[in-house]
Amino acid sequence: MKLPHVSATALALTILATIIALPTPARAQTYDPRYPVCLQVYQGFVDYYFECHYRTMAQCQASASGRFAQCVVNPYYGGPNAGRGKRQKRYQTY
Repeated sequence: MKLPHVSATALALTILATIIALPTPARAQTYDPRYPVCLQVYQGFVDYYFECHYRTMAQCQASASGRFAQCVVNPYYGGPNAGRGKRQKRYQTY
């Protein structure tokens, strides 16, 4: 069986088109449960990411100033003790 002749240019263009058409991996959206406020930064119409390391809304708003971003309440905030290790129980011996 003889294969049809394919030019190197056509093959290269086919490979290039395939690579371009592959979806890019999505970044994980992480919310740090230790901080109550997140900055949502927009990079495009539907492309955005979160920076969750703000203790107050005012602190976040200062960082958002002049940027295409907005401050949001962290839906996964675990309270003031979030992220700390579990307390070890102390057993008293009598």
